[in-house]
Amino acid sequence: MKIAFIGLGNMGAPMAANLVRAGFDLNVHDVDRSKAEPLLQAGAHWADSIQAAVSEADVVMTSLPSPAIIKQVASGADGLIALMRQGAIWIELSTNNLEVWREVRALADAKQIRTLDAPISGGAEGAAAGTLTVLVGGDQATFEQCQPIFAAIGKRIDYLGEAGAGYVAKIAQVVLCYLHSVALSEALMLGVKGGVPADKMLAIIQNSTGRSYVADRYGPSILNGDYDPTFELGLALKDMRLTLELAGQVSAQLPMCEQVEKVYAQAVEQFGGKAPHLMAVKLLEQANDKPLRG
Repeated sequence: MKIAFIGLGNMGAPMAANLVRAGFDLNVHDVDRSKAEPLLQAGAHWADSIQAAVSEADVVMTSLPSPAIIKQVASGADGLIALMRQGAIWIELSTNNLEVWREVRALADAKQIRTLDAPISGGAEGAAAGTLTVLVGGDQATFEQCQPIFAAIGKRIDYLGEAGAGYVAKIAQVVLCYLHSVALSEALMLGVKGGVPADKMLAIIQNSTGRSYVADRYGPSILNGDYDPTFELGLALKDMRLTLELAGQVSAQLPMCEQVEKVYAQAVEQFGGKAPHLMAVKLLEQANDKPLRG
């Protein structure tokens, strides 16, 4: 299968690299060509435009930062749907909302382009290692046809049913990362203000019933003050807002998510969307006049 991969950010680039290593014929495109250089050295082919990337592809894969950009890349006379060949498959790997996905899927259906929503979870390290969880919604026969592709980028591949199911599952689980980050920072702060050293407090949490991936993976980044630059604060806020959009669509009351969304919105306002995602924790440090340091 000829694959076109569009979007070579922190997640897209390592996924594309794993596809090259698996032997797929891969065309790549991004607004920043420099992100493609390691892939080109590994054997991928550069495409100067979306048209050059997708026109002859059997499968198009997109890894993009927001629903607005997904819609922009997919729609219009120069969008990937208009440029893909009839019968091709579009695998959308981003975190999207259901309304945008319905709109662009309608355009794809009219062109007889098959679609799978396949958001991924596991972080940049999982993308690099090829151990992502892939959450797939859409036609099952199309999913089965794409199994070799998913196997190249992920360790756990979950087929969840009809279109949109992948996005629902992704949003429902990813929100825990942000809730846990805020909860972890409050637990650390309570311990530190009570006289327990921050590194001791983190170790206690990592060996207690409150242990979590967030404590193990992000706790050290809070304590060393780098706030984990592998993921942006603005993208975290985007995910929280997608969570509340989905809650509204399915009539779910999520008071903790509403509170945490406000924390991330305040952090973006103060530190900017490009800041490391754990800068949300810095708001708590400022409020308590106490940095959480090892």
